[in-house]
Amino acid sequence: MNQLERKDGVAILSLAALGVVYGDIGTSPLYAIKEVFGNAHHPVPITPGNVLGILSLVFWSLVIVVSLKYVLLILRADNNGEGGIMALMARVLAGEGIGERTRRGVVLLGLFGAALFYGDGLITPAISVLSAVEGLEVATPVFAPYIVPITLGVVVGLFSIQRHGTARVGVSFGPITALWFIALAVLGIAQIAGHPAVMKALWPGYALGFLAADPGLGFLAMGSVFLAVTGAEALYADMGHFGRTPIRLAWFGLVLPALLLNYFGQGALLLADPATIRNPFYLMAPDWFLLPLVGLATAATVIASQAVISGVYSITQQAIQLGYAPRMELEHTSGSQIGQIYMPGVNWLMLFGVAALVLAFRSSSSLAAAYGIAVTGTMIITTLFAYLVARHQWQWSRLAAIPVFGALLALDLVFLGANSTKIVDGGWFPLVFGGFLYLLLSTWKRGRELLHERLDTGSLALVDFIPALETPETVSVPGTAIFMTPYRDHVPHALLHNLKHNKVLHERVVMATVAVHPVPRIPEAQRVVVERLSHRFYRVQIHFGFLEQPDVPAALDWCAEQGLDIDSMATSYFLGRETVVPQVGTALPYWREKLFATLYRNARTAADFFRLPPNQVVELGTRVVL
Repeated sequence: MNQLERKDGVAILSLAALGVVYGDIGTSPLYAIKEVFGNAHHPVPITPGNVLGILSLVFWSLVIVVSLKYVLLILRADNNGEGGIMALMARVLAGEGIGERTRRGVVLLGLFGAALFYGDGLITPAISVLSAVEGLEVATPVFAPYIVPITLGVVVGLFSIQRHGTARVGVSFGPITALWFIALAVLGIAQIAGHPAVMKALWPGYALGFLAADPGLGFLAMGSVFLAVTGAEALYADMGHFGRTPIRLAWFGLVLPALLLNYFGQGALLLADPATIRNPFYLMAPDWFLLPLVGLATAATVIASQAVISGVYSITQQAIQLGYAPRMELEHTSGSQIGQIYMPGVNWLMLFGVAALVLAFRSSSSLAAAYGIAVTGTMIITTLFAYLVARHQWQWSRLAAIPVFGALLALDLVFLGANSTKIVDGGWFPLVFGGFLYLLLSTWKRGRELLHERLDTGSLALVDFIPALETPETVSVPGTAIFMTPYRDHVPHALLHNLKHNKVLHERVVMATVAVHPVPRIPEAQRVVVERLSHRFYRVQIHFGFLEQPDVPAALDWCAEQGLDIDSMATSYFLGRETVVPQVGTALPYWREKLFATLYRNARTAADFFRLPPNQVVELGTRVVL
């Protein structure tokens, strides 16, 4: 590939990144400034000093949180090219020099960060689409009673098309979002031209002066200023689709300038007419452009919501592969893009949650009270994990790491503190929802550990078991039997049950263990490791990355290169099917054991998850008392 082709490729990826990566943060101008000065509980008075102070805070928040922290620093903490809270947790756990207590803390924080991300995944579509559709009310009050129904219609349509995948419409995301950012910039420039003095807010002294003049009001205002940087976590979460360079080029080349011009334009409009606080974004537009702007804003918010929905699918897939969530139905919607997936159960639960939020809060201003606290929680966890990566993998000294990440953490904590004042007004929702999901994730993880301990108790060692069966008296039947088991060194329970009831062995017996590693993908050449234990018994370890969909039959084809040629038509797969029985007085409270049993009973079957041929699977049941 020549230099011109490489530049073209980066340009195309940068354009595509606009829609997927920057859709969320790109729709913040719809409500951020409006929420600062129009907040019903603690509005900031519209005075020249306050407007310049808020604009300065917005500018420096974007520079420090997005440009410095995420774009220049956090993007370096990838996991073999992949990003996101689960990928970052996996990278931290895979590193050396991390103590056992720190590892347990990393897992707990990672699970809670993932749970908070789900809360963000519900609020983002609700607040984004609502804020866009509210522009109709600015055009004419006739639309006021229809804002919520129209929003619900857009939301239902958005989730209904998910089963088709984003591959078909994804090519249009970038151009539409580029047009949106150009519109943001043009609207801002038109207002700044009439009041150029707002550009003085680039000087940080205005931000510091605003905070010093009234520290209490300044602290509360930081909760609304934070709305300008929501969506920054998507820069890291979606890095695997585009890479660092396109994301950085899109941010510095278009997104940051367009956002700043629009925010400063809204500030100029407020200085000229404080009454425009009822919706400063839409009131920047001339009358003839208002309805087209509503349409463009709605398209931009749908794209922003699509990016968050796709992120929820991805983080759920990662959680399943890493063992923190039960197996669920997953469909690949693209033959060329591995990240294009659809999860029906997650999709419809999200639709229900988003619709409930729209009906409960009914306006973007009300939802803004619930927005922010989940994002700040995830950002704090990302900062802590990045510090561990810098210390133990980048080999930063404490003298270098503590000032950098300490300053970033301090700013995150200020935003968290400011957003915590919204808990009573709606901020409780992401905390309650995140806490509920954390309970599910942690219960599943601990329940699986207990289940494995119970199955492991009294199990037979494989090395002692095989010689006892290698006798002429053992009855053999033709074909290959593959026993799926998580234990390399123990006899699978399904094998023992098969011997007990059928009293035969196949002429070849394969113990297959699937291992999911804390890396996104495993090269095909390293997919399987075959170990011959005797003339009849084989042990096969199959390796997948946490972003891969396990396909055991396809992986077993690679065994031929290591001397184990498996005829797929003469192969039977044997699986253990455990029935979990809760018991009072064990390691988990009884109600959590009941919860785990319910999750386990409703999880997707191993046969479906590993893509085993349905007519070649034999399941043998076992009752396990926790």
